[in-house]
Amino acid sequence: MEARAREGYRGTGPGDMTPDGCAVELYARLPVGDEPEVIAAAVPPPARLLELGSGAGRMTHALLEGGFEVTAVDESAAMLARIHGARTVASAIETLDLAERFDVVLLASFLVHAGDPGVRQGLLRTCRRHVAEDGCVLVQREGADWHDQVPRETRRGDGVVRVLSSDDVGDGVRSVVVEYLFPDARWTHTFRSRPLSTGAFEQALQDAGLVVDRYLTPDRTWVQARPAVAEEGA
Repeated sequence: MEARAREGYRGTGPGDMTPDGCAVELYARLPVGDEPEVIAAAVPPPARLLELGSGAGRMTHALLEGGFEVTAVDESAAMLARIHGARTVASAIETLDLAERFDVVLLASFLVHAGDPGVRQGLLRTCRRHVAEDGCVLVQREGADWHDQVPRETRRGDGVVRVLSSDDVGDGVRSVVVEYLFPDARWTHTFRSRPLSTGAFEQALQDAGLVVDRYLTPDRTWVQARPAVAEEGA
C-alpha cells in the first residue's frame, strides 16, 4: 500500500506508510545495529534519554533493555504503537516542546541530513531546547562516501538493504532510492538528503546553540555535542 508523502518522499510496499515514506511494518522488523553500544559507551545508563524520530522502536527497545529511561518521539502514531515500555509522544520533531530537559537527546537515522535546511535547524533547535545544561546531544551523520558507494547492498537480519541510487536534484540535495528485500515482502523508500561537510555540520550545530564535544567513532558518523557556552550562561 502507498500513502501520500511529502514532496520528494515516497514509499511502496505492504502496510502503512508515514508522510516521509517510511513503511511501518518494515521498520518494525529491521534489526538494531551497534547504535545502542555507541550510545551507552558515550553516556552510560541509567540516564533520561529523549529519542527523536524513534520509528517503531528499533533502537528504543534495545536502549530500554540497556537501562535507559526513554521518551520516544515520532510523528507517526502507527510507528509508536509498536513501542512497548517507553513513554511515547506523537509529534513532529521540529515543533516539539515538552518543557523538560534530558540527560541525552538522540537524533539518529541521518535525520540531520534533511533536505530542507529550515527543517534541519528545527531538528537541532529541538535538541538544544530539550538537553540539560550538563547533558549531551548524540547525532548520527552519513559517512563521507555514503552517496558515492552506489549501488551497494548489506544484509540486515533475514533481509537485504540495497541503496539503488543517489541523484543530484539541485541546491546540494540528493534524491535517494533504497530497496528492502525480505523473503515475504519488498519495500522501497525514496527520500531527500543534503550531504554536509564536517564544517557545514559543525556550523549547523553552532547556529542551534550546540558545539561538538567529540566524535565517537573513527568514521565520525556519531557525534557527541553539548550546549554552547553562550547558551549555558543565558
